[in-house]
Amino acid sequence: MDAKSPSSNTPKRTTLSGSARKVKDNAADWHNLMLKWENLNDSGFNTANTIVNLKISAQMKDDKLEIECDDATLGKTRPNHHELEMRCTDLTNTFGDMAKLQVKMEKLTSTLKGVCDLESYHHQAGQQTAPLFHTWPTKYFYEVSLKLSDMYRKELQLKQTIVEEIAHTGDHDLMMVYLSSWLYQPYIDTSIKLLLESMLLETGHRPL
Repeated sequence: MDAKSPSSNTPKRTTLSGSARKVKDNAADWHNLMLKWENLNDSGFNTANTIVNLKISAQMKDDKLEIECDDATLGKTRPNHHELEMRCTDLTNTFGDMAKLQVKMEKLTSTLKGVCDLESYHHQAGQQTAPLFHTWPTKYFYEVSLKLSDMYRKELQLKQTIVEEIAHTGDHDLMMVYLSSWLYQPYIDTSIKLLLESMLLETGHRPL
């Protein structure tokens, strides 16, 4: 797993109540969703790599057959055509699973926004609120969650383009760009692990 991947050591939940429990559970949920995303990203890359290899193999065979076959015949002579369709379906399914994770990430951010709104309401009513944990104000949990969610939203949009285009392009260089983009996830900043670990530390999931 690369440096951007969260630790596989799932944080434990402890008994809390009210806003503090929501925030702490939220941090654990972020950890688990990010870990699932990385697993799906690895699986999707393997599938995309297979698609590219099948495409290259088909192109090499097409070059040999194009003198003898018309387009209709050529399609029937590809022994890997069915496998290519299967792998494309697999990649689409992986993307669908990643989209479901991203929706859950948005909900985590929405939950933290609600906690912030509640705290602001109490503050306006003249009630002073201390930090829920160590040093972070509640608003910072929301800001971190929003930043993480925005990264994954943009990355999902990129992956949608890759899923739609990778099996339909005949450009070798472009296929390599798609593969590299899927693997290295340019919209997910290298700061993501630090943000997650800081949130887990602040909420007590990691020892001080």
